Amino acid sequence: MEDNKKILPLLPLRDIVVFPHMVVPLFIGRDKSIAALDAALSQDRLIFLGAQRDASTNDPEEDDIYRIGTVAHIVQILKLPDGTVKVLVDGRFRARLLHFLPNDRYFQVSVEEFPIEQFEGATTEALVRNVVASFENYAKLSKKIPSEVLMQLGSPDNPAKLADTVAAHLPIKLLDKQEILELPTSREQMEKIL
Repeated sequence: MEDNKKILPLLPLRDIVVFPHMVVPLFIGRDKSIAALDAALSQDRLIFLGAQRDASTNDPEEDDIYRIGTVAHIVQILKLPDGTVKVLVDGRFRARLLHFLPNDRYFQVSVEEFPIEQFEGATTEALVRNVVASFENYAKLSKKIPSEVLMQLGSPDNPAKLADTVAAHLPIKLLDKQEILELPTSREQMEKIL
C-alpha cells in the first residue's frame, strides 16, 4: 500500500467536525464506535474521524458519512460507568475516505492524506491578518476562547493551521465547518471563514 494511504477504523461523529491540530474529547456510546476504538487501540492508535451528514441517524451507513475527515491519534480513553467511553483525540491530518472495507464489527476504511495547498504572497498575508484580527475580536466579545488558542495565533506561519484553529472554535453550523475542512487551499479556507 502507498505511504499516503492507510486502512483505519472509522469513528462516525455526530454534531462535530474535528480539524487537524485540535485535541478534542469525544463521548462514544454506539457498539460499532466502541469496537472501532478498540481496533485502533490494538494497532497504532490512529482512527479516521468522519462527520455524519445527519446526527439523528443512529446506525449510519456508508452514504451517511462525509468523505473528507481527519485522521486522529487516540491520546487517552476512559470507560465510564454507564458503558460509554470518553476518548481524547488529537487531529493529525486531513484525509479522504476512498472506500469502505468489509467488516462486521465496525467501519473499516481506506483513506489517503488530503493535503492543503499553501499559498504565499501579499494576498495570503492580508487574509491571515484579517482572519487573526476578526477572530481576536470575536474572542474578546464571546469570552469563550481559551487563552492558549489566542496565543497560537500570535505568529501564524501556517495559514492552513490558522484556518483549522479558527474554524474549530467558531460557532458556525456543522455543514459550514465541514465545507471548510473540505476546501483544497488555505486561501479558500480563510476566505470562507471571513
